[in-house]
Amino acid sequence: MPQKVVVIYSGGMDSFTVLHKAIKDGHEVFALSFNYGQRHVRELECAKAVCAELGINHKVVDISAINQLIGGSSLTSDIEVPEGHYAADNMKSTVVPNRNMILISLAVGYAVSLDAQAVYYGAHSGDHFIYPDCRPEFVQKMHDVCQVANYEPVAIISPYLQQTKIEILRDGLSMGLDYSKTWTCYNGRAKACGKCGSCQERLEAFQLNQAIDPLPYEA
Repeated sequence: MPQKVVVIYSGGMDSFTVLHKAIKDGHEVFALSFNYGQRHVRELECAKAVCAELGINHKVVDISAINQLIGGSSLTSDIEVPEGHYAADNMKSTVVPNRNMILISLAVGYAVSLDAQAVYYGAHSGDHFIYPDCRPEFVQKMHDVCQVANYEPVAIISPYLQQTKIEILRDGLSMGLDYSKTWTCYNGRAKACGKCGSCQERLEAFQLNQAIDPLPYEA
């Protein structure tokens, strides 16, 4: 049944697919993006452009001040972004402490103010190894607490929670989505590096779907 929903929309390929899935399902979508001091801020420009093109309500909220409290991640601090696949132990340096709990909590507050029924975000099975706040038990606990945290219950939904990035891309390609409108690389440079875990996983997804990634990569 169509609902009013908030989609946490980073501008990356996973949340881009989630956004379009929510729209395809007939929901009234309110996109919410966060500037938390990430070096790959280019993804926010992608998010703005997509929402403007789709004509959907979009807010970009600056919460970068929280880095006074939750530093130590290579995504937000002056720490070199590691290279390699997400299965590598060194990718733990990309964990931003408590990030998804913070973002979801803010999105739930926004949902309550809108009288929206759900918050969507783009966790998937490939995240489970490195990111505790993308695991099924986390999503279920957040859903449970958001049923009682306000007078109005809000559902927490990760439509691709049990699927891989390969399957997410396959679904997006079946919807005819243009992934040149997304940004994935953790490095904030003009072209994607092709070496960080995020790039590696993205390139693998395109290869296994026998598709060409439209993003420009460094040689």
